Amino acid sequence: MLGNLSDHQIDQILQSLIIGRLGCRMDDKMYIIPVTYVFEDGYIYAHSKEGLKINIMRKNPKVCFQVDSIENMTNWRSVLVWGEFEELKSEEAQTEAIHILADRFAPYVTSETVKSSNNSNPPVLVEKELKAVIYRIKITEKSGRFEKS
Repeated sequence: MLGNLSDHQIDQILQSLIIGRLGCRMDDKMYIIPVTYVFEDGYIYAHSKEGLKINIMRKNPKVCFQVDSIENMTNWRSVLVWGEFEELKSEEAQTEAIHILADRFAPYVTSETVKSSNNSNPPVLVEKELKAVIYRIKITEKSGRFEKS
């Protein structure tokens, strides 16, 4: 059976996941990238280093965001939202967003006791240090579908 998700079901899915795909557009170029996120109070919160995605969203703040919850080929839920990129520039807004992100991601951080201490070949840093950008997507429209066998 195929169907549409209610707004409440869409919000539950957005709250239950931490990885989604962000889509943005500049001129004729579409750009879709996976991001870790937190959904809270009608916003998608995320952070990134300066780069292509941030540059695109600064020029065109209209974006879309998509998540899936897939059990198998006939049991899945998919959510698509549209919204506007908002770069958080004030110290107060950044601090609030950092707390929102840290509270949600804390259970997923690997404990020091299980990290490998054998680091004989550490990765070589080839990228120059880039500024961190904290942002949120103000959701303006949302849609969701499901299939259940």
